Amino acid sequence: MTADGTQATPADYRPRRSVLYMPGANERALEKAKGIAADSLILDLEDAVAPSAKEAARERVCAAVTDGGYGRRELIIRVNGQDTAWYADDLRAAAKAGPDAVLVPKVGSAAEVHAIEQALVAAGAPEHTKIWAMVETPIAMLRALEIAEASPRLTVLVMGTNDLAKELRVEHVPGRAPLLAGLGLALLAARAAGKAIIDGVYNNVKDAEGFAAEAQQGRELGFDGKTLIHPGQVAPCNEAFSPSAAQLTEAAEIVKAWDEATAAGLGVVTVNGRMIENLHVDNARRLLAADAAIAELAASS
Repeated sequence: MTADGTQATPADYRPRRSVLYMPGANERALEKAKGIAADSLILDLEDAVAPSAKEAARERVCAAVTDGGYGRRELIIRVNGQDTAWYADDLRAAAKAGPDAVLVPKVGSAAEVHAIEQALVAAGAPEHTKIWAMVETPIAMLRALEIAEASPRLTVLVMGTNDLAKELRVEHVPGRAPLLAGLGLALLAARAAGKAIIDGVYNNVKDAEGFAAEAQQGRELGFDGKTLIHPGQVAPCNEAFSPSAAQLTEAAEIVKAWDEATAAGLGVVTVNGRMIENLHVDNARRLLAADAAIAELAASS
């Protein structure tokens, strides 16, 4: 079911399994991104760009968005932080370019979301340009619901796990035990507010096994997808955050059994010896709709 209680369909889901950061200063990388099978692309003006290249990167990224050629991939511009000299110009330029969203680092309050929204409106951003908020500080974890509920224009929370680990003075360890409290708070807030939420990056691009384990953990925790720092992480990430063949088979069986029982006026439904309730049917329909949306995106990209 969707938030308003209607039946879930592929149109209700926008796949965000793989969300790849691309350096805004690198023209070749921006062109290469057109052929990468990521669901979403973050064209980065912040961490991936040296101070001396900020203005040139801004022009290049906005031109890339305006020129297009990325198919149905979701395009997001990550601007520099609100406390930097580049932020205001980044936001104005991004608003004019009209990407799918603008990602703002280190959002820590509803007031900041309101200010971002007002600045986008003042700069003439089209309605389709949404706000993505990076939550990456202890105060953002504690205010995550406030942030998520601040505006309908804010549609996605993005975990900044590297900065969060730095602020908490903890280590990156397998299983991410030091970060689980923060991850959980942000997830609870996103789901309570009906927003999507994307997991943080995995730093070691050569550690395929470690990446796979963390992607699986993110999926099990409930994230919609994961931010990535290398194209080689896209395929395993898409796999990790896609419904498996076994899940889809079971989901189809559940929906079929439920629909048949409902039509026959039966009050008890079982599938493979397991009693089925409304919540199981809702989850099954969600998986099937998500799979259809993923297939549609793949066919059109």
